[in-house]
Amino acid sequence: MKRIFVLIGMMTMLVSMPSQAQTARYDIVPLPRSIAQQQAPGFVLNKQTAIVYADGLEKEARFLSGYVKEMTQFDLPTRPIAKKNDARGNIQLALAAPVTAKGKKKAAAKPNEEAYTISVTAKGVTITGQTAKAVFLGVQTLRKSLPVLAEQPEMVNLPAVVIQDEPRFAYRGMHLDCSRHFFPVEFVKEFIDLIALHGMNKFHWHITDDQGWRFESKKYPKLTTIGGWRSGTVVGRNSPIDDGIRHGGFYTQEECRDIVKYAADRHITIIPEIDMPGHMVAALAAYPEYGCTGGPYEVEHTWGVFADVLCPGKEQTFKFIEDVLSEVIDVFPSEYIHIGGDECPRDRWKACPLCQQRIKDENLKAEGKQRAEDRLQGYFTKRVEAFLHTKGKRLIGWDELLGCDIDTTATIMSWTGAEPGARGAKLGHDVIMTPNSPMYFDHYQTDKHNNEPLSIGGHSPSEKVYAFEPVAADLTPEQAKHILGVQANVWCEYIYSTQHVEYQVLPRMAALAEVQWLQPEQKNFDAFKERVTRLKAIYDLHHWVVAPHLFKK
Repeated sequence: MKRIFVLIGMMTMLVSMPSQAQTARYDIVPLPRSIAQQQAPGFVLNKQTAIVYADGLEKEARFLSGYVKEMTQFDLPTRPIAKKNDARGNIQLALAAPVTAKGKKKAAAKPNEEAYTISVTAKGVTITGQTAKAVFLGVQTLRKSLPVLAEQPEMVNLPAVVIQDEPRFAYRGMHLDCSRHFFPVEFVKEFIDLIALHGMNKFHWHITDDQGWRFESKKYPKLTTIGGWRSGTVVGRNSPIDDGIRHGGFYTQEECRDIVKYAADRHITIIPEIDMPGHMVAALAAYPEYGCTGGPYEVEHTWGVFADVLCPGKEQTFKFIEDVLSEVIDVFPSEYIHIGGDECPRDRWKACPLCQQRIKDENLKAEGKQRAEDRLQGYFTKRVEAFLHTKGKRLIGWDELLGCDIDTTATIMSWTGAEPGARGAKLGHDVIMTPNSPMYFDHYQTDKHNNEPLSIGGHSPSEKVYAFEPVAADLTPEQAKHILGVQANVWCEYIYSTQHVEYQVLPRMAALAEVQWLQPEQKNFDAFKERVTRLKAIYDLHHWVVAPHLFKK
């Protein structure tokens, strides 16, 4: 209740200020945890303002300068802090020493890596955090607080305030499928910019599937020369019509490293996904010897689940996987590597003498609801995970792995619903919640489809996204700690243009951001709708295509 009165007071004060269109507003998306309006003069931002920064924050200062210029037309210089009074009359980016609960400085205290404070007084603006990552999140908040102006004003008023903020979840992600349809490097970077704008920190990049292999392998070049291209694509929802148009492409390792750096500069970690042992037809088209039948195989033109998968009965299959993952690990420094594990039919394994021999050799017997072939996928997963551990990496897989007798060291991404995530947490797995309803942003945003671009189906409007609660009510506090965070996915079977991707994610990313950031009691959808309307001004500034449903009167 106190928070509400603070916000009302702030809005009242803004109305009394001159040039309200040129006044900052701090009730942004996602809403900061605490906004304490100060009954004192605020800061006047103008073209004489500079951005000064502490050691280690030069990039964050450059980002803030760029954001201020695009929002207000002020081209603010950046410079390191040389003396104590450099911050006076300017915007200061600072690193705070860790503090104890009693408020005493203690260098050995473990920092909260993403908590930040913004202080605005007549003397200046200070963004403080214990890490550069935290300061960057504060930079995003200040950015979104500024008005979008077509011409440079004389000044922009920043009301006096103290903002203290930190996210609810440590893992705040977005996913993009570049396998079904290939998107250029420039757009992947744009997608990363969207992630940064919404206060997120993980980019789950799906770069291999049945319809296209997008990661360059030096050791297995046919993965891209053959597996990276299909000779046609089904028209509509798996109709009998094929367009006969060659489609494909891939990202070189150098391009991937460039994208990794682009993301890292914005404090975003890229988690690559190499889906296995299913969803591997594109790889088998290039190297048929790793399938059970030996092929021939063709890069798929249609969507769905296919019988041909990797053969775990062949020792050379594991050599292939380890070689490819070694290249992936060399390019992507992420702690996590996603290996998929979803939608893997076992029909080929049941008929494959080598797979049956592996089952016998490893004593994989049917238990309860698990068939021997199900446990063979568990064997496959454990073996891949053991390899990742030798490289200092951790495994993420889709929630089908819960039915494969895997160890709790594997992190589960819950997509078939919320229940598998809760079950995984109870078993001791770390979990990322991404249930297809409402977290599949390839779903329709409205139940009226007549004027909508073709979608896979489903109905996940912004209201439904906003209402999602990631932590099941029946989890104990210890079990709830295993819910690391929340992610939304963009699968691109029916999304073939960059404009269509933008349309599918905006403004739903804003609703997701508040799920990731806010405590449940802070959420208010009606207030969110008013705040996201102002965020739309930034979408429009970048000419991003935004779905209109949330903004219709």
